[in-house]
Amino acid sequence: MLKKIFRQIVKLGNDEEFLHCMESVEVIVSKILSLAMIAVILVSVCDLLIFVATEIINDPKTLLKDTLFVIFGLFLNVLIALEILENITAYLKKHVIQVELVIVTSLIAVSRKIIILDLEKKDAMDLIGLATAIFALSISYLIVKFTNKRHES
Repeated sequence: MLKKIFRQIVKLGNDEEFLHCMESVEVIVSKILSLAMIAVILVSVCDLLIFVATEIINDPKTLLKDTLFVIFGLFLNVLIALEILENITAYLKKHVIQVELVIVTSLIAVSRKIIILDLEKKDAMDLIGLATAIFALSISYLIVKFTNKRHES
């Protein structure tokens, strides 16, 4: 038994075998992450539905006035989780991390932060930081999009 394990380890000394083993591990981890993300999405959707139902039952008159930003935040949580799942799925299909998808996911996350932001509790530096993040991500997105178009042509 130990000889068999030792032979397998020695086989991994071959670069091609080792890379194949690494690729298998990456695929397994990606599949596990996909399943975990699906669970997160389902829990997030349930959380959103329970929150909206509770708010409608408690006081339907103030639903849009008082809790709209919380609802938007919960919706965007689901969208962010869907984008992350899309990133994982794209990796499983092509074995390449798609930078454009990562940037779009980041833009959604920062946008969510801005939408649910309580301006009374934040100072100017927080706003400048978020503005800088959006600007940098937007420029990055344009660069990646432009580069991808040039390579497709």
